[in-house]
Amino acid sequence: MGVTPNSGDEPSSRAGTWPDRSAAAPRRHTTAVIADHVDRLTWRDTYEQSAGLRELAEELHEHHDHTADLLTDAFLAAYKGNPRLRERAEMAPSRLVNHQIITALVDSPESAALRRETAGDPYAAAMAVLAQATVLRRILERFRDTQEQAEQAEKAGQAEQAEKAEQDAESAAAAVAEALQQAAEQAAEEAAEQAVKQAAKEAAERSVQDGTTQALAAAAPGARAATGNAAAKSARAAREEAALMRAWGFGPGELERMSFDQRARLAERLRTSRLARWAELIGRFRQMADGERARKVENTTGELIGVTLGNDLSRVIPSELAHLGLPQMRAVFAARYAAGELMLYDSQGEQATGRGAIIACVDTSHSMYMDGPGGVTREAWAKACALALLDQARHAGRDFVGILFSAADKIRVFRFPAGPDAGIDQVLDFAETFLGGGTSYQTPLTAACELLEEEFDDAARTRGDIVMLTDDECGVTEEWMRGWNDAKHRLGFRVFGVAIDAPPAAEAGSVLDALCDNLRSIEDLTDIHAAADLFRVI
Repeated sequence: MGVTPNSGDEPSSRAGTWPDRSAAAPRRHTTAVIADHVDRLTWRDTYEQSAGLRELAEELHEHHDHTADLLTDAFLAAYKGNPRLRERAEMAPSRLVNHQIITALVDSPESAALRRETAGDPYAAAMAVLAQATVLRRILERFRDTQEQAEQAEKAGQAEQAEKAEQDAESAAAAVAEALQQAAEQAAEEAAEQAVKQAAKEAAERSVQDGTTQALAAAAPGARAATGNAAAKSARAAREEAALMRAWGFGPGELERMSFDQRARLAERLRTSRLARWAELIGRFRQMADGERARKVENTTGELIGVTLGNDLSRVIPSELAHLGLPQMRAVFAARYAAGELMLYDSQGEQATGRGAIIACVDTSHSMYMDGPGGVTREAWAKACALALLDQARHAGRDFVGILFSAADKIRVFRFPAGPDAGIDQVLDFAETFLGGGTSYQTPLTAACELLEEEFDDAARTRGDIVMLTDDECGVTEEWMRGWNDAKHRLGFRVFGVAIDAPPAAEAGSVLDALCDNLRSIEDLTDIHAAADLFRVI
């Protein structure tokens, strides 16, 4: 049998049939947390979206009564920033157990920490309810006898209640008289009969409620301890999931656009990802890159350190420019410009950023799986750096390509065009893929050249950036090297090399050094700032 979520404010019994009888009868509620129409709609929508909540409701309903109301209250207690509870006298007797559980939950010191993570977030509030499921089951079992006693108050017609109602009928005479007065214009006998039944029922409820109150008071300390532990556990889970989402670059707005189940599947996948234990490293890389972007100054020459040769007209020294004022020297200037032999100011610091695609070539050979200093794997460091480069491309409106490589016949290419955010499934596929095997430089760098060539042909865009992240050194053929240098000259791309925990690969005269315009060695894998300058110049 399906369980329907309670609206949050439905009374357990209806008023009489004559005019204005409802004003005389106290309104008995089935939920403890005071909620408005929007809150109730939020609960209904979340319940309908969450398979986990529906399964929990079905399970609890098989063994206990009124659990749909309890789950409603548990959700609202986490969702509302400052939940207010109804007085016990306002509650239907059969819901006093729920009221006691929710009171213990809301009053526990741990619940304030929980609401800091869940208030206003339906998904987080629902996850808090699911995290509390074990404790709710245990408390409901503990209160089973008390709940059965409370049920007596709402089962009209039982012999013991009828007898007690007759004993209390005299005390309810005033209420009966008032009801008869209100029903004067209706059939007197019908109104009197209805009023007596109502008064008798309320008297019986008060009698049973007194016994229920004593039982609940006796069990209250245990409920407070259990719900406090449940709130602490839920708060911890909510904080961990929020940190995981932030580390992978998901902001609150992006998460709110996801459906409940989509967000739950995402969280589960992130928790079980190959790089799950390196989420903090990924988050630190992204924060560092964000800080470096804030420091970046486009087209600056940095600190002047001398004079060099080249053809960058923005850095030509004044004596060279003076040649343009002499007609006989203009041809010489043009020849030296074409040969890249103009005298330029040399600088150290930020340089002009690229405009073409950013391509991260990540080595996924067997050796990259090894732990480096600090227990961080070379793969984790390289993937964290690559994901930060993906963010860099998004902010700059540039295409990003992730190329995973190992042996000559093992390569995977992941393309993330500029514009809309990259799909999370593709990002995770890129982060989780590991090829294994040996190492070949030619295969990934050839693929990167072809992509930049394609970009140049389609959009006449040059000045792309290739970042080579590897821990190994391997050879290339002379013929391939000539083609590589020709492509660099034609397409104007830059190559940055990162030798991860492999100092020999970064030595002068190495193959990696010959391939790259800028090469650095990373020995401490716990230090993300060793790559900080990449995010100022890329």
